[in-house]
Amino acid sequence: MMTILVAALVVCVSAVVLAILLLAAERFLINYGPCRIDINSGRKSLTVEGGQSLLGSLKNEGIFIPSACGGRGTCAYCKVKVLSGGGPVAPTEEPLLTGEEIASNVRISCQVKIRNDIAIEIPSDMFDIRQYKGAVENIRDLTYDTKELRIRLMSPDSIKFEPGQYVQLEAPAYGRNPEPIYRAYSISSPPSDSHYIEMIIRRVPDGICTTWVFDVLRDGDTVMLNGPYGEFKMTDSDRSMVWIAGGSGMAPFWSMIRHMKETGSKRKCTYFFGAVARRDLFLVDELQAISAEMPNFTFIPALSGENVPDDWTGQRGLITDVVARSLENPPDVEAYLCGSAGMIDAAVKMLTANGVSTDRIFYDKFN
Repeated sequence: MMTILVAALVVCVSAVVLAILLLAAERFLINYGPCRIDINSGRKSLTVEGGQSLLGSLKNEGIFIPSACGGRGTCAYCKVKVLSGGGPVAPTEEPLLTGEEIASNVRISCQVKIRNDIAIEIPSDMFDIRQYKGAVENIRDLTYDTKELRIRLMSPDSIKFEPGQYVQLEAPAYGRNPEPIYRAYSISSPPSDSHYIEMIIRRVPDGICTTWVFDVLRDGDTVMLNGPYGEFKMTDSDRSMVWIAGGSGMAPFWSMIRHMKETGSKRKCTYFFGAVARRDLFLVDELQAISAEMPNFTFIPALSGENVPDDWTGQRGLITDVVARSLENPPDVEAYLCGSAGMIDAAVKMLTANGVSTDRIFYDKFN
């Protein structure tokens, strides 16, 4: 029996060593030479050194594809269409792609190795994404676990975006983080404040980027970010809007409402913001002040915890229940949701059950 176990162990160790040697050989001995990346049927052509990942090669050439896992193949944000030259779908990609996506040539770009000329297709707005260097202007506590980060842009010194979009903030190598990694955060500042970017960041226990923001980052520090990304934007219509958020899901709506105020929007909007306890609420005074100035805007905070203080005069209960009690003319509204996956899923279920069409429900789901 012992002989069999030893033999099995030897085989396993040998397999691991062989795999490491093969990876090393590919990295240091195999020279793929210059390879061409054709983007969107000739719109842009790049010549890069073979052997790198598609995601990394594009980034080195100033084309930024969303990515939140540092190229580890776990977030599935960096999807692109590979029309030719990408080789077979890797086992690391298969769990992150649907059968329909695979049939449509969608790939996880951080897992695609460039070994020859390759043709890809990306959304046209990816060409407008830029990398920005900035300096921390201010870090403000909003609650015990939520901060507002304000960054002054230096190079380039301004940005154009639409309310609801997001940027990717780079957490550099530090302590527990051996290499730079990007995380996505909604822009909370209005587009008019174009020389600055604000983000609302809630601490994630053991989160690499939020730990850096809360424990390492200081006023004056230099930061890198890229963007803007995202399609979570208000439609160009006059339908009444219902906004639903919790926690740092506040961010895109804080951008939207300030933009609406600055542009004199008359569109009706009711904003429902859910929290467990009073200490989880923030920007309440500011939003109520805007509500007093904009007759078509209503801000409704709600507390869902068991020990709501007696002097709380606002709504009580889960935010989805509060919205369900308050909905007016559901078939005619547009709903915008931002927050945790659980809250989004519950809100979509509630809205559709009350007659809101799925094509009028828009959301930004935090994973």
